[in-house]
Amino acid sequence: MKPFLVIIISPPGGGKGTQADLLAEKFGLFHLETSKIIEERFKKADPSDLIIAREKENWLGGKLVNQAIVAGWLLGEIEKKAQAGIGIVLSGSPRSLEEVEAEMPRIEELYGRDNIRVIEIKLSEDESVKRNSHRRICKANRHPIPNFPEYRNITACPQDGSEIITRALDEPEIIKERYRVYLKETAPVLEHLIQHGYQIISVNGEQPIEKVFEDILGNFND
Repeated sequence: MKPFLVIIISPPGGGKGTQADLLAEKFGLFHLETSKIIEERFKKADPSDLIIAREKENWLGGKLVNQAIVAGWLLGEIEKKAQAGIGIVLSGSPRSLEEVEAEMPRIEELYGRDNIRVIEIKLSEDESVKRNSHRRICKANRHPIPNFPEYRNITACPQDGSEIITRALDEPEIIKERYRVYLKETAPVLEHLIQHGYQIISVNGEQPIEKVFEDILGNFND
């Protein structure tokens, strides 16, 4: 029996990273975070590579990185996990029609269509800006620290104890731009997947973390 793969799609601040961590823990999946792959590639890039330098500048401004580049990076990581028999939960990909068209045929080959689940977490622009403004993550493993009252005063990551940091990408104006990019570039991915026979698990992201996860699990095996 093949392992399964989960795709989580949401606007910035929808909690896809948090829900991916919860699903990974419950089902023994590997959380493959697109933004982490992009950050690591940019850190290791040759400073003289003008193409990557331009893509990094776009990324820092809230725009999407070239989709062909991202698809190549991501598929390389997915293939490694599939060959090792490891299930995956993706948070942040596919991000555009170009990317979904490039990635899904290979993903279906590796995991099988029946073993792929697609989750949409819905969130308004106002809530996205509110949640993401000066959002914090842990330095060691990028675990998201939700912008909820119970997490407000903590200084170390509850999962690994590492330092909590604030990302430059999470300034309000950049978040608004990222939300606009989501509506234009990423939201159409959901319609594409529906047209190709996928059922979407849609949940309200403007609820407590535990309730969002409960709603996801309630539809997970339908």
